[in-house]
Amino acid sequence: MRILVVEDQPAAAHILKEKLEAECYAVDVEHDGDRAFYRAKTNHYDLILLDNILPGKSGPEICSGLREYKMHTPILVLSVQSDIQEKIRLLNCGADDYLPKPFSYTELAARMKAILRRPPMVESSLIQVGDLTLDRGTFSAARKGKSISLTPKEFALLEYLAGRKGKVASRQDIMEHVWDDAGDPFSNNIETHIANLRRKIDRGHKIKLIHTVHGQGYRLCP
Repeated sequence: MRILVVEDQPAAAHILKEKLEAECYAVDVEHDGDRAFYRAKTNHYDLILLDNILPGKSGPEICSGLREYKMHTPILVLSVQSDIQEKIRLLNCGADDYLPKPFSYTELAARMKAILRRPPMVESSLIQVGDLTLDRGTFSAARKGKSISLTPKEFALLEYLAGRKGKVASRQDIMEHVWDDAGDPFSNNIETHIANLRRKIDRGHKIKLIHTVHGQGYRLCP
């Protein structure tokens, strides 16, 4: 999943980016409200972590502006302003949740997961594709009960393909959801990771799960 972190304090943004990337999220960072608003309008994000007080557009202006553009990306606001009126104002502007600073990363992670939770995934953190099981809670995978060692990026790619329930994911889809802005769209990163996943997931199994759809992309299905 791809997240936009909007935080005007570079040190705080760097720490948050490191923690999120350790949990397999692709993370872009902006320190300015105007640039963040433009990026949020022109890219697909699964979640925006938004500081309230920013140079340029403020948090409420970004929230209301994105909603006016009919963009429904979930927004979690992080702010030193914690009075009830400010919370109400932000929620009315289109924020999905509000967390006052300073905050515990554990609480932030729990709130993020609550926002990102989708109806089909409410009951379990497990994703099953044929005899392959992914556990989003522990970032682990197993096939026929045998544990598979994956890097964070391999797990993120596999999770994205599994979440599409057999639908084809184009190269552009994968770049937008699994890699951050620093990813080079002309590199062979995707092909390399797909090859690694095939070696770890499909080698030694009669039924292959990772399929190339020529001219379109990749899909995960029995």
